[in-house]
Amino acid sequence: MNSSIGLKKRLALEVFRKIHRNRVSLHELRTLFWECTLRCNIACRHCGSDCRVSAAYPDMPVEDFLQVIDEITPFVDTHKLLIIFTGGEALVRPDIETCGLELYKREYPWGIVSNGLLFAERLDSLLASGLRTATISLDGFEEEHNWLRRHPDSFSHAEQSVKELIKTTGVNWDVVTCANRKNFDSLPRFKKYLLDLGVKQWRIFTVFPVGRAADIPELQLNNMQFVQLMDFIRDCRREGFHVSYGCEGFLGNYEADVRDHFYECHAGVSVASVLADGSISGCPSIRANYYQGNIYKDRFMDVWNNGFKPYRDREWTRRGECADCKMFRYCEGNGMHLHNDNGDLLVCHYNRIKEGIHNSIP
Repeated sequence: MNSSIGLKKRLALEVFRKIHRNRVSLHELRTLFWECTLRCNIACRHCGSDCRVSAAYPDMPVEDFLQVIDEITPFVDTHKLLIIFTGGEALVRPDIETCGLELYKREYPWGIVSNGLLFAERLDSLLASGLRTATISLDGFEEEHNWLRRHPDSFSHAEQSVKELIKTTGVNWDVVTCANRKNFDSLPRFKKYLLDLGVKQWRIFTVFPVGRAADIPELQLNNMQFVQLMDFIRDCRREGFHVSYGCEGFLGNYEADVRDHFYECHAGVSVASVLADGSISGCPSIRANYYQGNIYKDRFMDVWNNGFKPYRDREWTRRGECADCKMFRYCEGNGMHLHNDNGDLLVCHYNRIKEGIHNSIP
């Protein structure tokens, strides 16, 4: 086991680095998240580890979000801009279908991220409103999933949501799993369960230790487990199962082995979000103060075209453990959501891998 990057992969990283810099220069908006609510029908152990806003904050009216969409429309190819509803749990809102249908009329593809508790019962109406993508959280078998989600019926509803999606056509969907110490050892069995169920795309992510997530040791994989997770994902892909690690983090020698592409942070480059209070940000995972404006006082496209400088020029992250790192040219300080208000990096995946490999050598 070796953490060094071979010549062939390093050359490929150099090529991809140029591609990424071109994308930054063009900054074509491809994905827009709408944090349509902060309310939720479950209370996951890992959720809201760094939230700043109370779930009591009122939902943004559909009309306010559609006003943003209508402002954007003259400047984008509507067929190539995916709108994604997120939360909280988006489906606690009864008007998701109403908004989805309006997006469909404007020829935008749209999708939803859901915990699955209400998804199956709403699927027909979501499809009728133009649903094109979906992500359902399924975090292991029943005991493990319900432990993480803290709801006794969460697994059964999420499983049913997946079963209903398997029957559908025209929807690009996946299952997403939070790898943690509770479900780590059962991931190989869970992989077989998903395959037997009929799942074609599986995405795995890990939790970084911030806020209340830092106080729950079971949520965090140790560095050796993290390396083993990368090996597991790589092996699944070699077997033909389309499994990928979440978009966060430069992964050294695992680059292009555990995802379909080399690492890049899309936040502020091709991905933006409108948050519940109207803030304009990169992806909704970013909770530190990197907001670029607010729809209630700024025009979205003005912000997109003229703002987002901390996202597109990442030299400010060349500090601390990143200051002298030879991988900075490929990593650029890791994902934006992994920096706090002071700009400090919260976790380095590349260093985790190096330490995990080092600790595994007898």
